[in-house]
Amino acid sequence: MALLPEDIIDRLIQMERRLNALSTAVNVRPPLTELVNGSLTLKRQTDPDDPATAVLVAQLTTPGPGGSKPVLRVNDAYGHEVLSDDIVTGGLARPWLPMLPPQDMASANWPATSATTWTTIAQSQNPIWQPKMRLRMYTRVSSGASGQIRVMVGGVQFGQTIAAGTVFDHTAAVTTAMQTDFGKDLNVEIHAIVTSATGTVYAKPVLMHGRQT
Repeated sequence: MALLPEDIIDRLIQMERRLNALSTAVNVRPPLTELVNGSLTLKRQTDPDDPATAVLVAQLTTPGPGGSKPVLRVNDAYGHEVLSDDIVTGGLARPWLPMLPPQDMASANWPATSATTWTTIAQSQNPIWQPKMRLRMYTRVSSGASGQIRVMVGGVQFGQTIAAGTVFDHTAAVTTAMQTDFGKDLNVEIHAIVTSATGTVYAKPVLMHGRQT
């Protein structure tokens, strides 16, 4: 067998040491949890000839205004910005969230009942996107009468029963199984009852939105 020159053997030993060092460095390197400058782009490796199978999924770019704040952008497969923060003031830029329009404050036009048994006077259905909900509601009762108001969410009472004429404002969980219920329709009902001999009870929701845990 031909003998290898000593310098080649030395080079092979050095290469082995470098490979071992590189392997060790890769295994012990901490995960990337912060971007100081530049951007992070996530892509799905799919058919490049089919734009519907996604190209750009998300993009996170730093720095933001003044060179110190992070800027978040999430795009769909066609490059449409579907989620972003407001880089000027903070908060959410997209998507635009619906807001409740001004409500009629004439109680004669509100959902109402004169029944002396619990009666559903208003109802809505919304998909569950967040585990909690806040509901604020004005209530009134005709002169000389008395009554009560309660809210049912998914068939379960939401908050306390209140006397008609007071404000209902309650925030609580609407599901205990978010992973299972996500996206399902949530049924919200307002029940009212007249507790005096006669009269009318009125209720008007003025705010309702989802909340995080």
